Amino acid sequence: MKQNFTVRQGALDGVEAFLRVAQYRSFRRAAAELGVTPSAISQAVRALEARVGAALFIRTTRSVGLTEAGARFLSRAKPAFEELVAASEVARDLGQRPTGLLRLTVPRAVVPILLEPLIASFCQAYPEVEVEIAAGEELVDLAAKGFDAGVRMGQFIATDMVAVRLTPPFPFMVVGSPDYLRRHGRPERIDDLRQHACLRIRRSNGSIAPWSLVDGNKTVEAIVSGPLIAHDFPTMLGAAVEGMGLAQVPAPIATSLVKTGKLVQVLKSFAPMAPGVFLYYPSRHQTMPKLRAFIDHVKGRPVAAGKTRVHVDDKRTRGTKMR
Repeated sequence: MKQNFTVRQGALDGVEAFLRVAQYRSFRRAAAELGVTPSAISQAVRALEARVGAALFIRTTRSVGLTEAGARFLSRAKPAFEELVAASEVARDLGQRPTGLLRLTVPRAVVPILLEPLIASFCQAYPEVEVEIAAGEELVDLAAKGFDAGVRMGQFIATDMVAVRLTPPFPFMVVGSPDYLRRHGRPERIDDLRQHACLRIRRSNGSIAPWSLVDGNKTVEAIVSGPLIAHDFPTMLGAAVEGMGLAQVPAPIATSLVKTGKLVQVLKSFAPMAPGVFLYYPSRHQTMPKLRAFIDHVKGRPVAAGKTRVHVDDKRTRGTKMR
């Protein structure tokens, strides 16, 4: 016997029973359709009538008919109930296979060097999933803004996120154009930065980030100055190429420009290491198939190093492998 009908507490209790009785004009046929006893159907309808405050059916030993209140209730309840059923089917479909809209928040610098090839191959593998990329530097609340996942450097990921590595750790390079270095010379020590135009970046919280460097086994935060404050790394990198000053940027976005000679790395021995770039999401227990498919696609890439629970300690990230 089917058990897909239960009498629940709440405004919708008994509505399905009412609709089936109205359809068949029979409590017994409605019970058979829903896989419950006729007494359960009768009890559900009586409870519904009590909440509505009006009789919905005229019952005799030979037939069942609708009262005027029942007819009016049917005209409004039937399309509303059908919409609820349709909504349930849509939600169930999203919960059973990769389909729907996958929304990702990512830094602008990551899109061309990392996401474009990844997204292209993912969309080919999962044609029923649409991908929306919101490129920006703001650290957003995934749940509040309706994002499925985000991409950020490890040190910026909240402690309650689950993360999948996209890149290995990499240095933050200080770079300048050959023309700038001819005009101003190469800095050899951290203190030399006081004599240089240093391009800076404003964080999403409004503060201007100092340059972070390493001197031996200690980290040094250098307060620098220069002609430009940018809100993202690509803008700052472009200004460095144009000779406006030195820039400290993630190595992955500057390496190709260094190789082609458009930029030169300086202060190499003082470059700090960043933990790398990660895809992050709230909880594996809430993961929809579309996101699970994307996570598996990411983990299938050679640079992905498995699932990591990210913890933040003194503004640095340490990753603990999850088994």
